[in-house]
Amino acid sequence: MALQDILDRIAAAMAGTTDRGTVATYIPELARIDPGQFGIAVALDDGRVLSAGDAAVPFSIQSVSKVFMLAIALGRLGDGLWTRVGREPSGQAFNSILQLEMEKGHPRNPFINAGAIVVTDAVLAGRMPREVLAELLGFLRAASGDPGIHINEAVARSETATGFLNVALANFMRAHGNMQNPPERSLGVYFHQCAVEMTCVQLALAGRFLAGLPVSPPMLSQARVRRINALMMMCGHYDASGEFAYRVGLPGKSGVGGGILAVAPGRASVAVWSPGLNSRGSSKLGTEAMERLARETGWSVFGGAS
Repeated sequence: MALQDILDRIAAAMAGTTDRGTVATYIPELARIDPGQFGIAVALDDGRVLSAGDAAVPFSIQSVSKVFMLAIALGRLGDGLWTRVGREPSGQAFNSILQLEMEKGHPRNPFINAGAIVVTDAVLAGRMPREVLAELLGFLRAASGDPGIHINEAVARSETATGFLNVALANFMRAHGNMQNPPERSLGVYFHQCAVEMTCVQLALAGRFLAGLPVSPPMLSQARVRRINALMMMCGHYDASGEFAYRVGLPGKSGVGGGILAVAPGRASVAVWSPGLNSRGSSKLGTEAMERLARETGWSVFGGAS
């Protein structure tokens, strides 16, 4: 079956689903999003981009942004970054402070909130917040080939006004000497990076360098791309990363805006979006759609179709 037919079937199946999860109500701007939306886009190794559903509707990428900020951090700091953040799965919720306390302010990986805040803090060192955000937008625009990507200021303000737990995480790490900038400065950048708004098509295009596609602009060395992909596989869905690996078999990163970026190395970059979340904070329909796509295409780092 042609890939476009597979995407159309998936979109039709998702449109008919009644249990769509729950939107992220703890961020007021995200609580307003219509959970009835679903989009999927696939950027292929031959330059084509196929899509179905609401793939042209912009959404808040939230924690998917952590992948791109990590790429910037590794490009700037190299392996020195790993003195401040680990590379192991957390087994805890994405915003948990419990593990951070046990490990004395050293986050388990760069995709949980504490780890992502440290990565942002590291990129910010010696620079102005607007410079870091301009670099992030420039990176995303270059990777996707689309100059229209921007930050939704209303979402950023909403996160700043309600992000008390992230403030606690940053201050806890500061108490253990793992923040180089004033927490409010690093958090300002972090809240704005999470408020980047993209469509499924833009996100799939931006992820091409992670899939090693020949049509992708050269954004990062392949050695570092492999390491980011490994972290996405192990940690990209927080305490549900093993479940996503089991069901889908691709490196992926989710966000509470309902987006998921996944890569089939050498084949495709995939972005899927549906705002309703499951109990682990990832898109409910997005996860189901990725499982169906992997099953029908045979795209898995572990072997063929099941």
